[in-house]
Amino acid sequence: MPTTTVRWVSEKQFVGMDSNRHAVVISGEDDPSGIRPSQLLLLSLSACTAYDVVEILEKKRKPVSMLEIIADGEYADEAPFPFQKIHLTYRLRGKDLTEKAVEQAIELSEQKYCSVAATIRGVAQITTEYEILAPDP
Repeated sequence: MPTTTVRWVSEKQFVGMDSNRHAVVISGEDDPSGIRPSQLLLLSLSACTAYDVVEILEKKRKPVSMLEIIADGEYADEAPFPFQKIHLTYRLRGKDLTEKAVEQAIELSEQKYCSVAATIRGVAQITTEYEILAPDP
């Protein structure tokens, strides 16, 4: 079972650590020295689906040479201000990438494999789009 630890450092700054002792600086909105918790959620969703998409495309023999995911979140108007909508824009590059393969990889990640998407799905609407960039020369 995964275990994480968040330790208060000072004022509104914290250090989060996973079970392998990888650390990230987390802070409140007034402190520019760390990632805000809600933005950490967007990063978690992006990283989760990125892992899946790369893995799925490799299994389809469509290796990725570059992947970037931009996540935009829209908050509710009232506290506790949960995300209502999250939009993911995938930018990919790879020699033999096809629209069909990319669409299938994104859909499989979102609907079947990404635990973060599965957790968020009941609260926020997740939408996606993608752009296949020209292959490396």
